[in-house]
Amino acid sequence: MAGLTAGIYAARHGLSTAIVEQMMAGAQIINLERIENFPGFPQGIAGYELGPATQEQAMNAGVEMLMDTVASVSSDGDHLRVAGEGGGSYLGKAVIMAAGSTLRTLGIPGEEEYLGRGVSHCASCDGPLYMGQTVAVVGGGDSAADEALTLTEYTERVILFHRGDSLDAQQALQDRLAGQPKVEVRYNAEVVEVVGEDTVTGVRVRSADGENVEPVGGLFVYVGLEPNSSAVSDLVTLDNAGHIPVGLSMETPQPGLFAAGDIRQQSAAQLVASAGDGATAAIAAHRYIRSRDW
Repeated sequence: MAGLTAGIYAARHGLSTAIVEQMMAGAQIINLERIENFPGFPQGIAGYELGPATQEQAMNAGVEMLMDTVASVSSDGDHLRVAGEGGGSYLGKAVIMAAGSTLRTLGIPGEEEYLGRGVSHCASCDGPLYMGQTVAVVGGGDSAADEALTLTEYTERVILFHRGDSLDAQQALQDRLAGQPKVEVRYNAEVVEVVGEDTVTGVRVRSADGENVEPVGGLFVYVGLEPNSSAVSDLVTLDNAGHIPVGLSMETPQPGLFAAGDIRQQSAAQLVASAGDGATAAIAAHRYIRSRDW
């Protein structure tokens, strides 16, 4: 959402604008069945509707969509060069990094082995595969709560494991979890192994009572995000978590380079905040370009 919004604002300010995108519009939000906290949609909206609609708006504003995966961003005189893994090379007076993040994994035995065979990161995609079954969700934030609630539409029971003693999700989501009889939240419980045969049959859980294997048909993991910032690691010093440092106008220490969305330091990691970042970065990029003697 940060990149698409930045594209809309940059194009509307008269800049020749291209978005380099490696997947369909909207990235991770396309997997969300219902987004309820984005302004203007009192009944909510599906991510697979919001993403393409925003891309259409960007293209109508004059944005060119380039399908490629960004490998690196480097300085090229007064310009910045974006190199794509597909061999493309794009030169710009300013670059806005809005590459988002990748879902973090648990890094436990069995997780990678059973990915796609019981381990998932998308409740709306894979939930229908578990009709009438018991599944586990790991996490404590908004995504974990959202996806646990989505899974109740398909499954018999959802166990939400969180290693802390309280959830970090919005209170509105916590209230919905508390009112959903299919969801059981287990605090101070850490999933340490995925077990199975051909597919997942359970998860090994560590708690104050020791370790035990909880029988489940699937495991859905939502334990945070890893920023996709490696492409600019040679231009700016990333923080310990890999986020890009920015100022109030989303500018980085590298002239002409801006960052928006959850890839940046101190991001709220919310959809509406990412859209705001994109608008701010585009306006700042426009001012930067106009201020230079090219």
